[in-house]
Amino acid sequence: MRNCEILFWLTIVTLMVPNVMLDITEGMSQWACVANILLPLGIYTLLMSISRKPGKMTWWLFPYIFFAAFQVVLLYLYGEGVLAVDMLLNVVTTNVSEATELLDGILPAVLIVCVLYLPPLGMAVANIRSNHILDNNFICKIRGIGGVITVAGLLSVATAYLSDPTFRMLNNVFPLNVTYNLYLAVERSWISAHYQERVADFRFDAVAIHPHDSAEVYVMVIGETARSKNFSLYGYHRDTNPMLTTLISDSSLIVFRDVRTESNTTHKSVPMLLTSASASDYSALYREKGIIAAFKEAGFHTSFISNQLPNHSFIDFLGMEADSCLFIKEAERAKDNVSDMELLPIVKDILEKGRKKEFIVLHTYGSHFKYNERYPRNMAHFLPDNESQAKYENRQQLVNAYDNTIRITDKFLYELSSILSSSACQSAWLYTSDHGENIYDDNRNKFLHASPNPSEYELRVPLLAWTSASYRSAYPDIIRALRSNSDKCVSTSISFFHTMLEMGGIKTKNLDLTKSLAGRDYKVQPRLYLNDHNEAVTK
Repeated sequence: MRNCEILFWLTIVTLMVPNVMLDITEGMSQWACVANILLPLGIYTLLMSISRKPGKMTWWLFPYIFFAAFQVVLLYLYGEGVLAVDMLLNVVTTNVSEATELLDGILPAVLIVCVLYLPPLGMAVANIRSNHILDNNFICKIRGIGGVITVAGLLSVATAYLSDPTFRMLNNVFPLNVTYNLYLAVERSWISAHYQERVADFRFDAVAIHPHDSAEVYVMVIGETARSKNFSLYGYHRDTNPMLTTLISDSSLIVFRDVRTESNTTHKSVPMLLTSASASDYSALYREKGIIAAFKEAGFHTSFISNQLPNHSFIDFLGMEADSCLFIKEAERAKDNVSDMELLPIVKDILEKGRKKEFIVLHTYGSHFKYNERYPRNMAHFLPDNESQAKYENRQQLVNAYDNTIRITDKFLYELSSILSSSACQSAWLYTSDHGENIYDDNRNKFLHASPNPSEYELRVPLLAWTSASYRSAYPDIIRALRSNSDKCVSTSISFFHTMLEMGGIKTKNLDLTKSLAGRDYKVQPRLYLNDHNEAVTK
């Protein structure tokens, strides 16, 4: 077989690898599986036969080679799932530092895609530079075969629609589904980029109902990748919360026991925490400002301080609504492993300004992978914790490192409480995480978060409320409500925004008291999840 014919078939075979894998992992009906093989195979065959130089067509199909490689990596991480809109958005909202950390951790997957996809690309370059072309007879024969396979593929699609009511070509046939998801990702990126224009005239009509002369500080702490399963506050067998546990005995800390998020992705979960948007009304994000703007309207000085890099997403735009917006990892510190503890001196500086009303949002880096880089070595309590490569065989060390990140979060929140207690203000903080994490818990192939089919480990998150003695004395009804609601089912995506408003004494047209945990009118909401196409589904 001539080299250009080898290249022809090698390109098609490597492009079809994800289709074969998805037929195995996705549990589709028989005809859906057949359609997922025959239709792409026929189309790839016809496309590769357009030019007598297969190297040209290999490179013309490079976007689909990239999708195929990305899909293989996704299946390595999660063991299932099609390359989703959220994963594509992660590409444009993840900074270089995060991407490098992840690639280092999934080296086997990177090597697999290199072995699969670099040879045809290299052979394609050599073919383009050579004089070798496909024989006309070969081209004619292949076009006939490709046409027959394509027709068979279309018939299998029709049969799949007739026999399987759940079948959708844009959902079940690779790479048509990825192409559609790419369109949705571009659309969402455009909406995000024009957010500030759309909400320019929006107002909460917010007013403060607490006494005008009282000194108040409220802090929203948004964690990263922290799952409640690994908090000893939630019954974990390891002592990961030695400091926060002491705050329960003095009645300053309230732990909400049954909590979930409505998204396992940062770029959707955090905006829902900062706004009234939720899975059932995610479009509110496109037409309203965030909680920072509400406190600002009510006369508070507002600050947004992040230990994550800006990525031109809704998170950035909502943060920039504050009087002071600071990303502590920008510029020369962009590549550093900056500890969340460095946020605390900034909080101290804000309080030393002596303003009566302060509202602060802290966006931490928490338990983001690589776990063992989120804390100083002298704080490594659970050992060994050196292995960071994403392999099931490393699970115990990964868990050790992850648990160390929870202990650092414990220390961070405890010291935040101390700072606020030492001020002369009525103060409170509310903490949750954007989502959890899967550390090979229920599947040897399931790791990290953002899986198109999220596990409980990615959705169950902590929710903690701390209040100062002066706050508890001034607002006993709120404390009673928080305690009364602490054992009820809670969605952070629904309640975080409304609870913080009520705790801060902010009255606004957007406050829904049935969603606030700080009031007696709280009602348990349906448990929903925002899927990849931004549809609210039961989870």
